[in-house]
Amino acid sequence: MTGAQSLTEFRRSLAEWLAENLTPDVVEAQRASADGEERLDVLRGWNARLADAGWAGVSWPARYGGRDADVDEQLAYLEEMSRAGAPGPVNTIGVSNIAPAIMSFGTEEQQDRLLRPMLRGDEIWCQGMSEPDAGSDLASLRTAARLDGDTFVVSGQKTWNSLGRHADWCQLYVRTDPDAPKHKGISCLLVDMKSPGITVRPLRTMAGDYVFSELFFDEVLVPREALLGDLHEGWRVAITTLSHERAGVARLHLSLQAKFDELVAEARGRPELADPVRRDRLAALYAEIACMRFSTARELAKVGRGGEPSATMGGLAKLQWSQASQELAELAVDILGEAALLGPWAKTLTTSPSSSIAGGTSDINRNILAERGLGLPR
Repeated sequence: MTGAQSLTEFRRSLAEWLAENLTPDVVEAQRASADGEERLDVLRGWNARLADAGWAGVSWPARYGGRDADVDEQLAYLEEMSRAGAPGPVNTIGVSNIAPAIMSFGTEEQQDRLLRPMLRGDEIWCQGMSEPDAGSDLASLRTAARLDGDTFVVSGQKTWNSLGRHADWCQLYVRTDPDAPKHKGISCLLVDMKSPGITVRPLRTMAGDYVFSELFFDEVLVPREALLGDLHEGWRVAITTLSHERAGVARLHLSLQAKFDELVAEARGRPELADPVRRDRLAALYAEIACMRFSTARELAKVGRGGEPSATMGGLAKLQWSQASQELAELAVDILGEAALLGPWAKTLTTSPSSSIAGGTSDINRNILAERGLGLPR
């Protein structure tokens, strides 16, 4: 079977499975603006079905429950899931970011204990990176862990923690050597969130949900075997490339394209579309999303041929996505009027400002692109 035939078969197999297994309640849970336990239960049930059928982490090695999918298959997976309106795994950050680190740096015991429940969504994971004074500048973190015999004693605070109030585990970055330069002396711990001394305080966003939390650690005891990688080498863990999810950046333009198509469908026939300025804004946004799609496809094609992804690949896609997301939200209100202030469009509007902050601010992103991509001086 040729590569093209294999990819076609992969895509067909997934599409057929989704047609048989994806139910309206799961699609609605994906779109719902609520953030309660009932919605999470639906998504976790769906996650288990995905995992048991081998569709939860296609880029994962088969030995861990994946399909050893190459870049083209990963992209096809994302496209078919987006086309069907199907949610991915509950542990989005876990499957894409934390799991590859555990596969690369974890002990055999850590891998055997943690990966399968993460993939099925049986255990929810969060990531303890950002702090009140260490957001985009992760290396400035102050949450400290001192080693007392075979136990780390952890104290400090994390914020903007996704899924924190539901999490069973946290991949936590802590400072273990206060005298080392700030990019040194950081360690990564895999922390049981049921440990005494952890306080979770949900943060209510202006969208009305509680997707983020603050985490407080007060003399929390963590066994040394929870250390991921070597002591003081947490920065190396943090910058581990997403070796199993090269196509992950495609999620950005795919999610934008889906929302753009929804806006066009709802706006069709409305008198507002007769306005040439609004039509020009729609065309410009369509072109922006298309450019994201083409640049991502070009990069992924290079990776598929064995090349290395550009250092700016993810950053440029993130910057474009941030700008386009905010333009889409503003355009929806301009075209749909009061109808955009209710339901999913209202959430799109209220969450759009965060797109230029979450995952590193756009200003920091521009600096990285300028220095690493264009070679400009600091």
